[in-house]
Amino acid sequence: MTIDATAPGLWPSAQPESARPESAWPEPARPRIIMCAPDHFEVSYTINPWMRPDEWESRRAELSGAAAAGWSALRNRLHQLGAAVELVAPHPGLPDLVFTANAAVVLDGKALVARFRHPERRPEEPHFRRFFDGLASRGLLDAVHDMPPGLCLEGAGDCVHDAGRGVFFLGHGFRSDREAAAVVADLFGEEVEPLELVDPRFYHMDTALCPLSGGEVLYVPGAFSAEGRGRLRERIGADRLIAVPEADAVRLAANAVNLGRDVVLAEASDDLKAALAERGYRVHEVPIRSFGLSGGSAFCLTLRLDRRSVRAAAAAPETVAEVAVQPALLD
Repeated sequence: MTIDATAPGLWPSAQPESARPESAWPEPARPRIIMCAPDHFEVSYTINPWMRPDEWESRRAELSGAAAAGWSALRNRLHQLGAAVELVAPHPGLPDLVFTANAAVVLDGKALVARFRHPERRPEEPHFRRFFDGLASRGLLDAVHDMPPGLCLEGAGDCVHDAGRGVFFLGHGFRSDREAAAVVADLFGEEVEPLELVDPRFYHMDTALCPLSGGEVLYVPGAFSAEGRGRLRERIGADRLIAVPEADAVRLAANAVNLGRDVVLAEASDDLKAALAERGYRVHEVPIRSFGLSGGSAFCLTLRLDRRSVRAAAAAPETVAEVAVQPALLD
């Protein structure tokens, strides 16, 4: 039987987090993560406040080398933490293909392929569609779906799943449409909480919010409207919200990958690391700051393929099996 460390009944109890025994952190099933090597990554256009093509061009050799080394370090760390990695083939002229979190929303074996707001990213859509079709042909997905015409939703970048609460937090205001919430709810059968993003620096939900396996949620308060902050307090509880300080927010520290009790990110202050350690999490910093020049970090560079809802896991607790991993390189 596979234990889902994010299920509500498995959240660590109200005892002080620093006192949680190792047994309070059940090992999740082996994560399967989609990544794309940064062979063609660069900052060649501007679609968010982080992107400065002139700076990239003036430091191209340095930054390209740092991106390649940092991406490899992230992939290696995820391997060390037990993840299997599926690879999307990089493609010339698609520098942001590396941000695979934007490719789709994936849950319970279904993928909803992204539709991008900006024309610079729309050519990624057919590449990702073919990739997911390839995964389906290998039995790693059950079905692949497209967004309805006229609606934008930029994948898990704007549709972040909180498995323990059975909800998607959907960011709208910059890249994705609020109306996409109904599409997600109908397809995946999970509740969707639309939240307006108001700070253009935090243009995707995954730059502003990160649910953690113990039930806590990292968030950037200033990224949300007053109404949105109220909704988060109501749904999550003030004691479970971990506010990311401004100095960490602009390092994209909320754009983190959480695997069990491990949190992987680019960089965090001592205060944020201490706040996470106090709650029993181990923080892993990897040298991926160069991707911040395009507005992305650890979560943006990954997409979980194996996410399951609590409902689906409960329906078939004995049937979750490992599938032989063979990296997919589809263009």
